[in-house]
Amino acid sequence: MSEPEQTPPAESPAEPPSEPPATPTGWANLRTALRFRASRGQVLAGLLCAALGFALVVQVRQNNEASLSGLSQADLVRILDETTSRGDALATEVNDLRNERDELMSGSDKRQAALDALRRSAETQGILTGRLPAEGPGVIVTLTEPKGQIRPVTMLNMLEELRNAGAEAIDLNGHRVTASSAFAGIPGAVTLDGTELTAPYAWTAIGDPDTIATALQIPGGALAAVRGNGGEGDLQRRTKVEIRSVRTLADPQFATPVAPAAG
Repeated sequence: MSEPEQTPPAESPAEPPSEPPATPTGWANLRTALRFRASRGQVLAGLLCAALGFALVVQVRQNNEASLSGLSQADLVRILDETTSRGDALATEVNDLRNERDELMSGSDKRQAALDALRRSAETQGILTGRLPAEGPGVIVTLTEPKGQIRPVTMLNMLEELRNAGAEAIDLNGHRVTASSAFAGIPGAVTLDGTELTAPYAWTAIGDPDTIATALQIPGGALAAVRGNGGEGDLQRRTKVEIRSVRTLADPQFATPVAPAAG
């Protein structure tokens, strides 16, 4: 009797090959390196450091309190007096510095006021003496010789009436007229400070226009004298006239300023 044929066992299906583990990236390595892993010993050391710091703070505070509590009443009074004296000295120093600041500011204001006064005085003297140009309200008087010749004395009378009427700056044909100016020459050939002038004679004066005009037009005045000698005079009031001519003054040879009286 034949033996039954044995069927070979079925082969189990092959398992799929496993994937290799992923290689960690650079960022993953960095995070792993920076991740804090506190060990037991490190935690214990941290607690001990915190306790030691707290103990030191308490000890310092107790020492300070003990240093003051251990002093006698006289020592405490002395420390209080020294602290108070130091505070008073600092307050006095602050007041001194504040007063010094105020004095410096006041002195600066006074110096500036003095400089402003000197500047104004120099400008006034410069205008009155003819050293500086000037502008302001005034009059323009033009004299002509249609039928006669104007004499030097007539020009001198015109100058005097302008001054008496309050003219602060005067110009004649582009020449600055000052207190030291002088007229000479002959009728029709008038000279001013050695410079010969020719008609028409144009006077420019800075001052109150109405006052000057009234003074020049009074009967028997300068304009009346000009017309009486065959001349003509035209007067114009202006809200603003300019005098650009200047004069250089010689230094005095004999006169000197008087020293201020003491006291």
